[in-house]
Amino acid sequence: MSHNTFGHLLRVTTFGESHGPALGCIVDGCPPNIRLTVEDIQTFLDKRRPGQSRFTTQRQEPDQVKILSGVFEDDRTGGPVTTGAPIMLMIENVDQRSKDYAEIRDKFRPGHADMTYQAKYGIRDYRGGGRSSARETAARVAAGAVARKIIPGVSIRGALIQMGPHKVDRTNWDWSEVDRNPFFAPDAKAAKFFEDYLDGVRKSGSSIGAVIEVTASGVPSGWGAPLYGKLDGDLAAAMMSINAVKGVEIGAGFASAELSGEDNADEIRMRRGKPAFLSNNAGGILGGISTGQDVVVRFAVKPTSSILTSKRSVSAQGEDVDVMTKGRHDPCVGIRAVPVGEAMMALVLADHFLRHRGQVG
Repeated sequence: MSHNTFGHLLRVTTFGESHGPALGCIVDGCPPNIRLTVEDIQTFLDKRRPGQSRFTTQRQEPDQVKILSGVFEDDRTGGPVTTGAPIMLMIENVDQRSKDYAEIRDKFRPGHADMTYQAKYGIRDYRGGGRSSARETAARVAAGAVARKIIPGVSIRGALIQMGPHKVDRTNWDWSEVDRNPFFAPDAKAAKFFEDYLDGVRKSGSSIGAVIEVTASGVPSGWGAPLYGKLDGDLAAAMMSINAVKGVEIGAGFASAELSGEDNADEIRMRRGKPAFLSNNAGGILGGISTGQDVVVRFAVKPTSSILTSKRSVSAQGEDVDVMTKGRHDPCVGIRAVPVGEAMMALVLADHFLRHRGQVG
């Protein structure tokens, strides 16, 4: 299986399956002498960890990360620091229930990657989907924590802004509220509504999609490159690589198609001796290069394919079958996609920071 590596100067290779003994990643290209502890990484893994509320899968995984290489500590370093060598991070799986998938080992779940994996490789890991499982994203979150250490001064925050057809009220936006509810929603009133709404979805055995917004503040102007190294191009690819993501937009995104040239233009004035934009429809990126404004990305996450409702499909033997998935699944996988989106933003920005520094000093 190819294409398990992401990035250019900062390269991340993930490994492991949903029901294997462990998963993790190798981060290559991290500069030396950056302080890095297990706690730096665990903070973000705890945000993504399953089983923290009734609104996510009840699989109980502690997601305790281990740093196996690339970090050194002695009396002269004053703490564990990166050495410039590849950093290997490992997370053990401890709560697999592979028997839950025995009934679908020869059946393709509609909306899932079962059929395409079988068509490409002639074999698939039916236990939780193997590499196509959202479980793989734990490794991305761990790698993203390393990336954040490379770009100090850049703040990356994500929020769930829509669940099904229901959107948050942007006039109620409060970043501090994101950490006070299980949905990472920036609107307390919407979060309260999501509780009853998702309870209904969960109890019916179904699932629902969501939209996530990730914002990076403190990104200086100049990161990115035309034409085939565009910052927004790499961000779009990064978000689309997340399991279950079906759409990405930067700044005003698809809404920009409805704007006039006058409305869409982010006008500029001098403020305190520097150019200042009066709006941010571009999402902090023009011509593939950062403007110095907030970088804003949104992505749509489809409903979880594993549901209790029986759906029509086919088997590996070419027979018509009905599929109903048992086991523990997220009624809205978009909730736990918030820290994953933050991680992918961090990885792209750290890579572009290193590329920019390598080109212009």
